[in-house]
Amino acid sequence: MCGSVRSIAGVITLASVVVLSGCAQRSEPAPVTRLYQGKTIHDFEPASLSGDAYVVEAGDTLYSIAFRANEDVRTLAQWNAIAPPYTIHPGQRLRITAPPQRQQAVASSTQPRSTTSTTASSTPPTTTKPSSNTQNVASVATKGYGEQKVTTNKNQQGSARTAATSSRTTSPPIRIEPSMPASKDIVWQWPATGQVLREFSSAETGSKGLDIAGSRGAPVYAAAAGKVVYAGNALKGYGQLIILKHNDDYITAYAHNQQLLVKEQQWVNKGDQIAAMGDTDAERVKLHFQVRFRGKSVNPRHYLPRGKQ
Repeated sequence: MCGSVRSIAGVITLASVVVLSGCAQRSEPAPVTRLYQGKTIHDFEPASLSGDAYVVEAGDTLYSIAFRANEDVRTLAQWNAIAPPYTIHPGQRLRITAPPQRQQAVASSTQPRSTTSTTASSTPPTTTKPSSNTQNVASVATKGYGEQKVTTNKNQQGSARTAATSSRTTSPPIRIEPSMPASKDIVWQWPATGQVLREFSSAETGSKGLDIAGSRGAPVYAAAAGKVVYAGNALKGYGQLIILKHNDDYITAYAHNQQLLVKEQQWVNKGDQIAAMGDTDAERVKLHFQVRFRGKSVNPRHYLPRGKQ
């Protein structure tokens, strides 16, 4: 009996030694599961969506989807037949690239439509029909001129031509938007004059840009010439936000503003004031400034002038 007790005690002692030895050899902490608590600022990365379609999730807005698809929100709404205020629902499937038939529809809409008039039916058989190129240049306006040709003399025809030419020359000129520069030709400047509070970090949870201090209402400037592709507050974590597109490679973002002074589709020059600094969706008054190269966050200090701040 005593021998059995001693055997059991030996087994218990041996098991204790093995357990303690295993604990001593653990050099890394036990893994900690990261709990997902909803979308944050890091979920809204420009040009982060790919493919032809996207299924709406809870918390999405059409603005946030357009931002992530690198498209204008109005273009996205048009592709999906969504009217303002752009209400969408979880589970809804949205097209995020141009429909294949869009180009065909545009091409077919430019083709002339055949029309029938009493004047055309009374035209002598020897009258020469206008070429297809002429029909493409003008439609309704030249239709009236063609009818007049049958019943008027040469002087009247000349007057009609003069009047038509005059009406074309007095029409409002077509606005030509500035061409976007090549990446090497972009001229940069600091978007604000305050001290840098937080530097850029490439870490997953690090700052994707620079936090620049300032007083409420201080001017925020365009860091380079470009086009306003977003101006609003629909992106959680950014507050009142402006995004400028400088060319197909570069965009800049200006977050937490108190007031936005530009509108979408507006062109701005380098140094133009585009906003007033504020603290919308932020813990203090500051400007959060980002530079994106082909959708990826890059350190703004690599582009901004040195020795300024």
